[in-house]
Amino acid sequence: MDTLTQYRQYIQQILSRHAQQVWDQRIQAQMIIDPERDHYQLLYVGWRDSKRVFGVVIHVDIIDHKIWIQQDGTEIGVANELLELGVPKTDIVLAFDPPHLRKYTTFAIA
Repeated sequence: MDTLTQYRQYIQQILSRHAQQVWDQRIQAQMIIDPERDHYQLLYVGWRDSKRVFGVVIHVDIIDHKIWIQQDGTEIGVANELLELGVPKTDIVLAFDPPHLRKYTTFAIA
């Protein structure tokens, strides 16, 4: 299996695991998976009493064979989960960090 296919599977596995961890029955976890364009999201959607709940918990893209973490609202960290699966730091971009600060991390810059 090639690296790109493996990365897509890893991302979907991570999204699926977090989708099962919704803390409130009134909130629905929705996975949005676009493998053609390599965009992957996990959203929370619902209502808590009269308050609307809607937000992107995880947003990951694959760009130029690297995994770009655009949004990470998890406690453990998507980057940490990817590392545990064997993805090298050189293939993970913390896109939520400003580009000029990425050089201070141990992850890919772009």
